[in-house]
Amino acid sequence: MSIRRNVLSVLLVAAAIVGCQFPPAGAATQSASSHHVVATFSYSGSAASSRDLHLVIRVDGVIRYDAPVVARFCGSMCSPDFLVSGRPVVHVVNLGRRNRRDVVLDLFSGGAHCCTIERVYEYDVKTRTYLEFEHDFGDPSAPLVDLARNGRYEFVSADDTFAYRFTDFAASGLPIEVVAFANHRFNDVTRHYRGLVADDARKWMLAFRGEATQHFSDSVGLVAAWAADEDLLGHGRLVHRFLVAQAAAGHLNDGLGDREPSGRAFVITLDHFLVRRGYLP
Repeated sequence: MSIRRNVLSVLLVAAAIVGCQFPPAGAATQSASSHHVVATFSYSGSAASSRDLHLVIRVDGVIRYDAPVVARFCGSMCSPDFLVSGRPVVHVVNLGRRNRRDVVLDLFSGGAHCCTIERVYEYDVKTRTYLEFEHDFGDPSAPLVDLARNGRYEFVSADDTFAYRFTDFAASGLPIEVVAFANHRFNDVTRHYRGLVADDARKWMLAFRGEATQHFSDSVGLVAAWAADEDLLGHGRLVHRFLVAQAAAGHLNDGLGDREPSGRAFVITLDHFLVRRGYLP
């Protein structure tokens, strides 16, 4: 079975499962708390078609934030992101260097391939309220993980700019992306987690090798994700030699015919793209 049909099957199964996981229609409330901070998120309607999204944050029992949830990307039309079974959509965690508790809200814009919106609410001592920040991760989810086990959490996602870039979505590989929030900014810190990047690279290489059963008929999206991971690890020369050899062997093809470059032209296009995206110097 090709990687495209595998991915499609997974997506269809996931869609069927997710459809059974949404909370029932009506008013719903979800809360999270940690270290004297309590965040309460509420909405009405079904999770997939919600309205009246609202967030209240209390610190030591005192309301420090009380406002409707309005995202820059999708305004008041966002929905709570319940795409992962059992995962809450509101979190109280430490994201930055200071020993404070930030509030994170997982939102979804709707649509087949868009978009995971993460909103961060950071407490401001001067104004005694919460400042709002937002990041659009595109199609991939972005769960919070304490990767260094130091009490500070990062968003573990994938680079959505690779979607559709060299082939169709189903055959596109999205290299791992780790994003931290500090100093009022979202920062790409993927390079700091070499073990995760190496594991991701092995995954994409395995998928690329698996395309041999289909005569590498749609392989460029997968090898692009592998190349990005390996370049982050500083293996640029190895990547280039491998891609040139695969191009000579006729293994770098896309499923869109003449719409996207294949072979050596793909290698050149990929190099330029990886430079623009910061994977290559």
